[in-house]
Amino acid sequence: MPLPSLLAVFAHPDDESLSAGGVLARHASTGARTAVVTATWSADTPRAAELAEALRILGAGRPRMLGHADSRVPHSAPGRPRFCDVPLDEAVGELVAHLRDFRPAIVLTHDAYGGLTGHEDHVHTHRVTTLAVHAAGLERLYPDAGEPWQPSALYLATHPHTAVRAWGGHLAPVGKALRTVPDERVSAAVDVTPWLDRKVAAVLAHRTEVARGAAPGLIAALSGPERERLLGTEWYTRHDLAPTAPAQTGLLS
Repeated sequence: MPLPSLLAVFAHPDDESLSAGGVLARHASTGARTAVVTATWSADTPRAAELAEALRILGAGRPRMLGHADSRVPHSAPGRPRFCDVPLDEAVGELVAHLRDFRPAIVLTHDAYGGLTGHEDHVHTHRVTTLAVHAAGLERLYPDAGEPWQPSALYLATHPHTAVRAWGGHLAPVGKALRTVPDERVSAAVDVTPWLDRKVAAVLAHRTEVARGAAPGLIAALSGPERERLLGTEWYTRHDLAPTAPAQTGLLS
């Protein structure tokens, strides 16, 4: 039986594979509809092609790109504003259109910290997504963005404090401060080791980031056991958005 349909919303190409690649592959493997919205980078860049390959590996369909500029990489979307500078109402409306088009039961995005490193694009994506999942179900908001649709649950990709033991040693050399949450704030700890090969392949499909030594580059340099230790579990905090049967909203159902 397919798991619930799932739409992931992340800031950059590669965030989807690093943060939720296992859950995306797991849902797709059961026949569930899955898709990814990416806030930054334009569709005519090499990173967009890499994203398309990663989504193919994960079974998550075609890229859905908002096409705004990465806050730290102006050439990511020539002539377009940085995602952080787009008027909030406009950014929310763009995402509402994707939510109403895809009509997912579950939405995934960054947590309020923006993940371990707190990248400003991640934080902003969290804010925009949190507003959009509520607005998508209200017929008088963004009436030109499609028929209203209310997702049932929002899951925030996060890391508990105990994950520092695994990740700290890898990020400390590059000066990354870790932003984690108390373990009791984690609603779901998903074992994705059965789909780890697909998750790692999707991460490594982001060859530009591998070459420049970003997170995919760190993963490329690790042994199999180290990859399983870092990537074999995905953690989420769940927020219910609408009353529905638990079996229709759970990542673990």
